[in-house]
Amino acid sequence: MLINSRPVRATLQYLAAENSGAAVYHASQAGGAAADHDGSYDMREVEIRDGRGETFDLDSAGFMLADHASSVTDWHDDAVLSQIYEAEAKALVRRITGARRIEVFDHTRRAASDSLRRNQVMREPSSVIHNDYTPWSAERRLRDILPGEAEMLLSRRFAIVNIWRSIAGRVETNPLAFCDSRTLADGDLVEVTRQAKDRIGQIQMARFNPDHDWVYFPAMEEGEVALIKTYDSATDGRTRFTIHTAFSDPLSPEGAMPRQSIETRCFAFF
Repeated sequence: MLINSRPVRATLQYLAAENSGAAVYHASQAGGAAADHDGSYDMREVEIRDGRGETFDLDSAGFMLADHASSVTDWHDDAVLSQIYEAEAKALVRRITGARRIEVFDHTRRAASDSLRRNQVMREPSSVIHNDYTPWSAERRLRDILPGEAEMLLSRRFAIVNIWRSIAGRVETNPLAFCDSRTLADGDLVEVTRQAKDRIGQIQMARFNPDHDWVYFPAMEEGEVALIKTYDSATDGRTRFTIHTAFSDPLSPEGAMPRQSIETRCFAFF
């Protein structure tokens, strides 16, 4: 489905090259105020091109678009997610990655509207360029979720894949942009503390590099998903991390409905 073959220009929030060690990512709480991150940032206007009609995959670019119909009708019902969607998500990631085992460990709902966030207990779109995990925090998350199996699972390759989709019609505001991981250079990614209410972790932020190739999939429908590989323990040359961010789309129509989405994080064990 070709929606917009022309690239757009938008301002993205990079980490400033100087004083990057002072950055802290404060995770917002569902239903509360939007997050405010410590540190110095570098706002850059970049070109973001329409990725529809191109082929991307998780082991090279680090992200991809896929068709994926779901039988879920109420995305705010945790029981429905557990009973229906998690099986769908596992089947999707297994098919895409070829992993022998998939475990779903998190669902995060987001809305680009203060009233929706508060009324439906959702978080805001993340508008700072980031990748969800570092090697340390990925292993830490696995130990937290599957403590009895962690040592055995860590002895083999594992990855973390995020499934992102709309839960309220076509995405018309605050879409996700993905940086093709093949355009990342050494030193672009910076480990940053992630401070949440219940735990301290790490994410990666990014310094500006004019070679970064930014892509998005305009007007995503509910029957489409974006998959993002946010960690891979393999060090054989395939993509391990994928930076991404929400952005203000200059082509959003006047009066567009605010984006509502869910992201589902999965361990993939090989």
